Amino acid sequence: MNSIFLRIYGGMLLVLIAVLLGALLVIQQINGIRAEDYRERIASGTFRLMADNLRPMEVSERRQVMNVWQRLLGVPLEIHELGALQLDSSSWSRLLQGAVLVRPTEPDEVRVMALVDPRSEAVLVADIQRVSEQLGRATLFLISDELVRYPAADMPARLQQLRREKGFGYPLQLMQVRESGLDQDQLRRLDESDTVMALGPDGDSILLYLKIPGTEWILQLGPLYQMSLYPPQLLLAVGLLALTLIGMLIYLLVHQLEQRLRTLEAAAVNISNGNLDYRVGIDSQDSVGRLARAFNEMAGHLQRLMRIQRETLGAVSHELRTPVARLRFGLEMVETAESPEDRKRFIKGMDGDLTELDRLVDEILTYARLEQGAPAIIMKGTNVPRMVEQVIGELAPLNATINLEHVDHSWGLGRHVDAEPRYLQRALTNLISNAMRHAESQVRVTTRVQHGMCRISVEDDGPGIPEAYREKVFTPFMRMDVSRTRASGGYGLGLSIVRRIMFWHSGRARIEDSQALGGACFVLEWPLRRR
Repeated sequence: MNSIFLRIYGGMLLVLIAVLLGALLVIQQINGIRAEDYRERIASGTFRLMADNLRPMEVSERRQVMNVWQRLLGVPLEIHELGALQLDSSSWSRLLQGAVLVRPTEPDEVRVMALVDPRSEAVLVADIQRVSEQLGRATLFLISDELVRYPAADMPARLQQLRREKGFGYPLQLMQVRESGLDQDQLRRLDESDTVMALGPDGDSILLYLKIPGTEWILQLGPLYQMSLYPPQLLLAVGLLALTLIGMLIYLLVHQLEQRLRTLEAAAVNISNGNLDYRVGIDSQDSVGRLARAFNEMAGHLQRLMRIQRETLGAVSHELRTPVARLRFGLEMVETAESPEDRKRFIKGMDGDLTELDRLVDEILTYARLEQGAPAIIMKGTNVPRMVEQVIGELAPLNATINLEHVDHSWGLGRHVDAEPRYLQRALTNLISNAMRHAESQVRVTTRVQHGMCRISVEDDGPGIPEAYREKVFTPFMRMDVSRTRASGGYGLGLSIVRRIMFWHSGRARIEDSQALGGACFVLEWPLRRR
């Protein structure tokens, strides 16, 4: 599968199928929990009422009353000990707290349990095939039997008390005969102590009525609704529809993404074939647009590196040619020398050329290490003023006509600067020796700490550097033929090395006019603390 669309869609198809299967299982579990909760709500009040009525009775009296209830319910009623029911700890705890439990025992049968007496752990148990109308009728008779013990005026309050205490899971209310809205036939049946069943106002529920004997009160139970299970077929249909819509949306999105990625692929192929001028024509703010911009920047960087590499190779070959030519000339002169003094002079010159070659190779390797990637730079607390004094002490004897001066304005803070001592010393050596080559009589090095930065400035009283050349002098092998001539020596790598060292110190190197001495002023700046 080479298409991104097919991969994404195939992956999402598998995910959706897994989600659908998981959802079907979850719905099945939820339906089971809802059915159990529904059965408990329907049976709770009736069985709690029966269990509470059985509590104060003796065993023989309980049997007589349970026989009456069995005829009302149409199901057998039994008393079991709690320990014989083999319940888990959670169900045991719920029973002891007064809850009515309904647990499935067979596919079409449930067991209803209610605690009668916590002390003897007697439990009322009924095995019911389904919670039917007969349970509703029995509930009406049980509640009616409770209400007739009170005056007619107190019956509504007692009914509300029963609802709160027994936890009936459906509405119960008392109404006057004239307010019931029942027809004459239904009222006649109520007068005969029969129960009446009617459809609710919405047509989806049932209502049960029973008249309280000797009163004008009618007890209404309901409306009772049949529990509707969540249909798995509906979930499956919705899932398939969602899959189709998602597939169409993914195709529209991914097709456009594929086209843009093909543009990036074409650019990569062109650049790999050597066409470094090729650029990606995608301009947007999304991730692909950012990738395209990064790609173009990478191509531009590669192009610059290739140009620098060509220029560097040309400059290196040119720099190597001069000492090699002198070495070849010296060898020829050694062969033709007529006296030991001449031979010794030519050999000394050749040794100087070899020393120059060694320095040139060292400069090239140093620059390559700093240019190719992050060198092994280990920052540590460095005493910058002391390092400046050390470099000045090493370079001063090389040209006694130049006065080297150090001015420290760091107020002691320059003694605790994060830097890589070896590379920082190399940068200072390059700058100060460069200033000594072009100064007429004086070089001044100033160290300063301000605004969280360490600053070193190296000034000379030489001819200075024109503003147009101040960036070019940091280019590898770049030497000026204007005022700072080739006669001053060097290979054009010193300042490039200085700039790269400052780059790896998260700082910068730049050139200003010397306000004090009138020549050039090279400035190094980097943070006191490396984050």
